[in-house]
Amino acid sequence: MRTLPLVAGMLFLLSGLQSQTDTALSLELCYQLARQNYPLVKQMALIDKTRDYTLANASKGYLPQLTIAGQATYQSEVTKIPISFPGMSIAELSKDQYRIYGEINQSLTDPFIIRQQKALLKAGSETDAGTLEVELYKLRERINQMYFGILLIDAQFQQNELLKKDIRSGLQKANAAIANGTALKSNADLLNAELLKAEQRSIELKANRRGFTDMLSVFVNKPLAETVSLKEPPLQAPSSGINRPELKVFEVQKQRAMLQNKLLLAKNLPRLSLFFQGGYGRPTLNMLSNDFGTYYIGGARFSWNISGFYTYRKERTLQSLGADAVDLQKETFLFNTSVVLKQQNSEISKLSELLLSDKQIVALREKVKHTSAEQLSNGTITALDYLNYVNAQDQAAQQLLLHSIQLLMAQYNYQTTSGN
Repeated sequence: MRTLPLVAGMLFLLSGLQSQTDTALSLELCYQLARQNYPLVKQMALIDKTRDYTLANASKGYLPQLTIAGQATYQSEVTKIPISFPGMSIAELSKDQYRIYGEINQSLTDPFIIRQQKALLKAGSETDAGTLEVELYKLRERINQMYFGILLIDAQFQQNELLKKDIRSGLQKANAAIANGTALKSNADLLNAELLKAEQRSIELKANRRGFTDMLSVFVNKPLAETVSLKEPPLQAPSSGINRPELKVFEVQKQRAMLQNKLLLAKNLPRLSLFFQGGYGRPTLNMLSNDFGTYYIGGARFSWNISGFYTYRKERTLQSLGADAVDLQKETFLFNTSVVLKQQNSEISKLSELLLSDKQIVALREKVKHTSAEQLSNGTITALDYLNYVNAQDQAAQQLLLHSIQLLMAQYNYQTTSGN
């Protein structure tokens, strides 16, 4: 029986399941679809809208502030002039007084504070978006499990088909030997029973594939047929460096701490503003007049609330401690990630070495299996002996397939862990 060369047969075993068409799913496409359709991704738009509205509101601080107020009072005593002039009377001010006025105030120093507030708001929005990105990135691990799980099942199914082919070939030889009187009928019964077991294995594999496909369908939000074709991704060489989205979150958090320090200083600096106030009431600015009238006043105001410096130093220390905590979290994350990467790299090296020996074992088992097939035809071995050789070759091939998919998955898990 002519077979494909060992190495070529195993390398193209998965690609031989179905023709790879343009409609076949790729791992990268699954990543994209899962991200687009994951419910949490909708929060990204909410973060953007919240940022835009908040920044727009903060920008309103650049505009002049308009105040309208009024008051009506009654007081027990009013200002009097304790002198009198012959032929001249000075009207006494009324004890009930009224005033309605408007004031426009334009701060000259608040723009510096607003600029820091807007930068802090942007950093906060970036932190929220980065945290969400971290959660979305975790989808890649789940997609890897389902995607490579399907690829492994496909490889196992194909190998099971080859096993059934070998059993059928042995059954034909056993039937011929039985017809020639050189073998017992029990040989055929034994092979038929093993063929039924292989058929059951196909049923189990199809059911498992359907389960994985249904789960993948939910994540990509796309109906997938049971026989959907998955493209086998190329082998990936481990990349150096760590580029996980968590690192961006740490950087933005550190930036926020620096911005909070700047804002803290800006809020404790002197305030300077221009104002204009106009109103109508009694009395006006002329305190000697008891008539209703209009008035206005304009100028500059200066204020400095130095009580903020009572806690300024400790607040700065708290911000510095927060920044140090972020550095510590980043250092811990990098340490833990590096440990995981070393473990995964070790797993990749182990699987690569196992594959080399797997190929040699399969090649040897193939030779023994072919020899046993000829011996079965000649009646020099029993069907049980033949099945032992066939199953040994099948187990070796299964190990090769398992290690091949495990190596591929380990490489992509490494890339996912490193963020590359």
